[in-house]
Amino acid sequence: MALTSEKQRGVASRLSLRSGLTRLWRWITWTWSPASEREASTAIVENLWLHWFPAKIAAESFAWSYSLWLGAISAFLFLILTVTGVLLMFFYIPSTEQAYWSIKDIDYVVGFGWLLRNQHRWAAHLMVLVVFLHMLRVFFTGAYRAPRAANWLVGLVLLLMTLLLSFTGYLLPWDQLAFWAVTVGTNIAKEAPIVGEGLRFVLLGGTEIGQSALVRFYVLHVIVLPGAVLVLFAYHMWRVRRDGGMAVTDAAAASLGVPSETPPVPTKTYSLFGVTAGTSLETRAARPQSDEAGTFSSPHLSRRLMLVFLAVFAVSIVLSLISGAPLEEPANPILTPNPAKAPWYFLWLQELVAIATVRVGALTISGGLIGGIVVPGILVLAAAAWPFLDRSPLSAVGKWFPPERRLQNTVMCIIAIVILVLVLIGLLMRGPYWQLFWPWQAWPEMPRRL
Repeated sequence: MALTSEKQRGVASRLSLRSGLTRLWRWITWTWSPASEREASTAIVENLWLHWFPAKIAAESFAWSYSLWLGAISAFLFLILTVTGVLLMFFYIPSTEQAYWSIKDIDYVVGFGWLLRNQHRWAAHLMVLVVFLHMLRVFFTGAYRAPRAANWLVGLVLLLMTLLLSFTGYLLPWDQLAFWAVTVGTNIAKEAPIVGEGLRFVLLGGTEIGQSALVRFYVLHVIVLPGAVLVLFAYHMWRVRRDGGMAVTDAAAASLGVPSETPPVPTKTYSLFGVTAGTSLETRAARPQSDEAGTFSSPHLSRRLMLVFLAVFAVSIVLSLISGAPLEEPANPILTPNPAKAPWYFLWLQELVAIATVRVGALTISGGLIGGIVVPGILVLAAAAWPFLDRSPLSAVGKWFPPERRLQNTVMCIIAIVILVLVLIGLLMRGPYWQLFWPWQAWPEMPRRL
């Protein structure tokens, strides 16, 4: 009798454990695999990371071919940068005497430190590229038109901040590559009329790149700029929902006409998002989606987000294994490499400066103002003003390369191709004294002693 009771307690214990593990597994995975429509709705509301999405989204917004998920890829790259950057901060010392050697320790002493640094570097490069492609996608599909003009401006600021984030991180290894790339970059900024000298002085904390510059770049890189990007990213996501979601649904929403007032449903909690009773962010959006036309965000959106994250993580790891972050000799202010190049994303500016520089006999007129300030300034101002100047029909919004926007898209294509070509020329074809060489052509041997 006692033996039977012992067996029953064992069976009950195993069943309880199995039930507990099953509930734990469901609690972890229900966002990705809800069992009912009610669970699909509550999974979005109760998930910390997914709660900014509506419970239902138009099926067109899920399409891989429309957004290419470039916004999500940018966000996941920022997440990887944040995690790897925080881990690197435990070992990095922002001092001109120790910064280079702490990077050496990360590469050769810290367990998997080399992998952390490589992944951080590749994620930074990829984020610059992906954010730029994301802006191009928004332009080519006309998704910057009202009511999304404000979000386009936020995206423009985020692009500039991404460039600054990468640029400020460039100096931290404190090797020859970092020192002279930042020297070139800050010299371009110095060409700005009136404020150029002051801007460079504030950025460097002096007239030369030294301890003050390293500390300022470090603080900007690990605190100020990531915090600003995080706040703007949150606002950017809120605006996406506030402005009616993805622009791909605008044509279908416009065909429905002006939405009529929908009376509150007693079974719904409209105050979840802090809006007055009877309304929600969805009903106040410019292009509200009807409940019948939407697809549940969970699991369709949540699964794709997980897939995109895994793909981004895998690509960054593979690239980190294939190619490591460079580390040249320690920074030496009196030994200038020939050629000294800016970071790759600023090489098109360096090329513009070289093209705009005029030499008349022994007189040289610097092209820094035209190539480094005027041309990029005009491009940024034109991009900021374009949503308010564009007069193409609204029926072209949310479509890739519509005929009505052929001229605008062609001009943008030409600008993007010119920037790409200038970057490739600076990266692959510029040699000593900024002369042009074919990528396979050997550079002349430079004198070792002056």
